[in-house]
Amino acid sequence: MRTKILSFIAISCLLILTSCGYDNYDEPKSIFSGKVVYEGETIGVRTNAVRLALFQDGYAFKSEIPAHIAQDGSFSVSLFNGEYKLVRVGGAPWEAPQSDTILIRVKGNTVQDIPVTPYFTINNASFQKSGNKVVAKFTIKKIVEDAEITSVSLYLGKSILTDNNRNEGNISLDLSNLSLNQEITAEISVPDGLAKADYVFARVGVQSNKANEFCYTQVEKVELK
Repeated sequence: MRTKILSFIAISCLLILTSCGYDNYDEPKSIFSGKVVYEGETIGVRTNAVRLALFQDGYAFKSEIPAHIAQDGSFSVSLFNGEYKLVRVGGAPWEAPQSDTILIRVKGNTVQDIPVTPYFTINNASFQKSGNKVVAKFTIKKIVEDAEITSVSLYLGKSILTDNNRNEGNISLDLSNLSLNQEITAEISVPDGLAKADYVFARVGVQSNKANEFCYTQVEKVELK
């Protein structure tokens, strides 16, 4: 019986010491933030659908540190000061570079934009109310020569988190009549669920045959009243 009690005490002490060891790890206090950009313009995405991956050599924990990208193309992640390797993860609406590692030095709050090459960009986008409809005007530019468009859609939503997965109304454009580098007009009726609202959020998305995700315009608030 005495042996069992001593064994129990030893195990309990070991657990307490292990717990204290975990508690002694400092929390990261620096913030690494920025935007994903192409030629200085921020690329819109579906919030938290794509990410950047950070790795730090020379430490026991070498697993990926994800930096999830918000719908407006911005990201922010807490890190320890030090040197990191940043990778632009595949599946995003931009090309995966041949040399995909960017060296990041974090010291205090560090801001650095990350360049990407989207398959397509949506430019000169504008949205306005017309009767019971929202009318969008924009142009699409091909950036990657061998990319093809598989979908172009206009979305309406009740929140700023509006995209192809989260919306209250959407239309897909006829690709056979779509012209690159020329102004495109698309319109959508305001859904019944949003008809009494003071405003809606609108954005346009374009998807390439080379990506799972859409590239979007920035979300824009459209006044209905």
